[in-house]
Amino acid sequence: MQLTVDRGSDRLGVQLHPVQDPDAPLVVVFPAMGVPAGYYTRFAHSLNAAGLGVAVADLRGTGDSAPRPGRNSRYGYTELADDVPAVLEALAEHRAGRRTILLGHSLGGQICVLHLAREAARGTGHSVDGLVLIAVGLPYWRTYPRQRLGVLAMTQFVNAVSAVLRVWPGWGFGGRQARGVIRDWAHTARHGEFPAHLGVSAALSRVDLPVLAISVDDDQYTPPETTDHLVAALTGAKVHRDHLTTADAAAPLDHFKWVKAGAALAPRITAWLPIRH
Repeated sequence: MQLTVDRGSDRLGVQLHPVQDPDAPLVVVFPAMGVPAGYYTRFAHSLNAAGLGVAVADLRGTGDSAPRPGRNSRYGYTELADDVPAVLEALAEHRAGRRTILLGHSLGGQICVLHLAREAARGTGHSVDGLVLIAVGLPYWRTYPRQRLGVLAMTQFVNAVSAVLRVWPGWGFGGRQARGVIRDWAHTARHGEFPAHLGVSAALSRVDLPVLAISVDDDQYTPPETTDHLVAALTGAKVHRDHLTTADAAAPLDHFKWVKAGAALAPRITAWLPIRH
């Protein structure tokens, strides 16, 4: 089942993977940079088998979302974070009476954190019951155990190219992206924090939801140290930190391959599930 969410000049696609139980928790997935929602179908089916409904939202310009990022695309992290409540609102009928869990992968996890921090800043309470982060961190170059200068050089090169071309063409990394997204992402890599214009630095500590943060073996983009760096800012949240090994998964893992390890991840998620917020 497919939903469309109108975001002005942009349109978001959301894939639904329902279960028969109308009271089953709903997991709303926000993908990594440049990764289409369809890539998570196998993982969604593992969550379905564990009794969880699933919705996967394509980020702007990716998968079934349109249009593709171009030279005139003006959005960055602010707009991506705004898309989170828009998707949740579009899912209102499916969420009614059910626990809702945000699940973010890489960039998708960052924007989920931003959304929750902005809710905390407003003092309006949280609209969901918990947050799962898988292979999510701030890619701060100083936190990498190896090739720190290489990480710094790569992230800033991508930013420089996108600034010159007014769009990131997707040369071997991240898919085609608006330059504002790349600018904000590169800032986190250079400074280890979200850009000041997002206004969330103080509010991160006021996020008070349960958080399950899972890193994975052989993650070339988000090693465990980057996850630790991000969740360290969530001092008001009840964070459960976990790590998935290749032995746990009985299969190779990396920043993307973990989606094939749903059979190992689903029980961890269901065991952690918080009560109604």
